[in-house]
Amino acid sequence: MKKFDPASLLVPRASAADEGAIIRMAQKSRNLRANGHDVVSLTVGEPDFDTPDNIQQAATRAMKAGFTHYSPVAGIPELRAVVAKKLKTENNLDYSSAEIVLTNGAKQAIANAVLSIIDVGDEVIMLAPFWVSYETTVLFAGGTPVVLHSDISEGYKVPASRIAAAVTPRTKLLILNSPCNPSGAVWSSTELEAIAAILRDHPHMMVLSDEIYSRLLFDGAQHFSIMSVPGMQERTILLDGFSKTYAMTGWRMGYGVMRADLATHMTRLMTNSNSCTASFTQIAGIEAINGDQSSVNGMRDEFQRRRDMFVAGLNKVRGFSCRMPKGAFYVFPNIKQSGWKSKPLADALLEQAGVAALSGTAFGEFGEGYLRFSVANSLANLQQALERIDQWSNKNL
Repeated sequence: MKKFDPASLLVPRASAADEGAIIRMAQKSRNLRANGHDVVSLTVGEPDFDTPDNIQQAATRAMKAGFTHYSPVAGIPELRAVVAKKLKTENNLDYSSAEIVLTNGAKQAIANAVLSIIDVGDEVIMLAPFWVSYETTVLFAGGTPVVLHSDISEGYKVPASRIAAAVTPRTKLLILNSPCNPSGAVWSSTELEAIAAILRDHPHMMVLSDEIYSRLLFDGAQHFSIMSVPGMQERTILLDGFSKTYAMTGWRMGYGVMRADLATHMTRLMTNSNSCTASFTQIAGIEAINGDQSSVNGMRDEFQRRRDMFVAGLNKVRGFSCRMPKGAFYVFPNIKQSGWKSKPLADALLEQAGVAALSGTAFGEFGEGYLRFSVANSLANLQQALERIDQWSNKNL
């Protein structure tokens, strides 16, 4: 009898779904802590605040009222209507509930959107540095990532002229993220209008606009959605969710906004993968959007205080140069003057200084020469991290 070989059953797309450098570094940090090491972890993009009380209470009331069963696949009508009203109020966009699909986190909305429109060989333009799951999902669908890079000198935003030059007859999708993870870059209305002009010249293209950090803006920066540009509503898939704004990462609830025909396809994927989003969390989502926003504003203000302190401190560290991000809760310093590559430096800071950061290469190969730190941690821990980084740099750079 031949020996069973389970590895022979795996198909290429199984290996394409990589766990990601973010998860690996976070686990490495946890392992060091478990072994008695003192580590300040600035890796995972998760608010360190608890979900606001009014949202928690809404979920509790919903469960006691019987919202513990299956919901409609695309989400309960009440929440979809609230999202539609939000789009009208904040973006002056008219959408019906039929054009909104609730998902288990924004990550599932990304996966379902890509799987709905990308086939083998289709090209997807991605603007580096970018969140790692974009590329993984495109590869999983059989698509071909076309990566365009921008650095600190361009404010981490690829000019429209370079985007236009990268379009081919096989280009199906552009992925846009503003505010951006990891750079914190925020695209202006003028920049988005220039990108929209490119798409209008190519009727075979759409844009996937990830706006999960749209409420986390600093220094008076404003959020603009490319969906608001004339002619772009039917060409855009907007992604948003509750994780970052409302500190609801563990609740797993996001949503996609798109044309009704595409929403139908995404709903079919939901039907055959996970059935629906938890019903009581959707009731909590209504409270999150309609309820008191003071906790949201307080969290944003605290992230700005942390950002200000941490960026100022990094710019005093030998070999570091850091641009002040306009949104999200990350900083993305240039470390090229240190003489170190990104991953070895991230490993050294963790193992020798007790500070966990991410290599810029976790966000695409063009992230070499950068690190990402999350400021979703206390001011005291961030200050301690700065002191450790500075001490290590003085000895090793």
